[in-house]
Amino acid sequence: MPTRTPEEIRASIEANRKELGTSIERLRNEVAVVTDWRAHLVAHQKQVVIGAAVAGFVIVGLLFLLHGAAWLAWSVLPVGSSGVFWGFFVVAGLLFLLGGIAGYLAARFLREGSPPTPDMAIGEAHKIKKILRFKRKGR
Repeated sequence: MPTRTPEEIRASIEANRKELGTSIERLRNEVAVVTDWRAHLVAHQKQVVIGAAVAGFVIVGLLFLLHGAAWLAWSVLPVGSSGVFWGFFVVAGLLFLLGGIAGYLAARFLREGSPPTPDMAIGEAHKIKKILRFKRKGR
């Protein structure tokens, strides 16, 4: 096996350091572009406005649906005309119950899931590892 001089080793280390720095800088730039949500909003203004309008109509529609459900619950309950508020309490109780079940299920699913892996960073690390092995075998 041919031996390398200290100068060759230093040059190889410096070249690998520069290549690693370039890869890290490229990765930082890609992460910055992907996580810049303001640019995505500016690029898709029409879709954002339409989505906000749809969300507003859906929220108001759900509000009226719950309001109607409260009046329906009051009409079904055996309370007098002065106990209108009981229908709203029943609907609120059902919403709290559904929220508790949803929270329990979400916590259970989160515990079962695996933590996310930074795929791009792992890929870059594998590339750097291959480059370092190739250069070490090549010299």
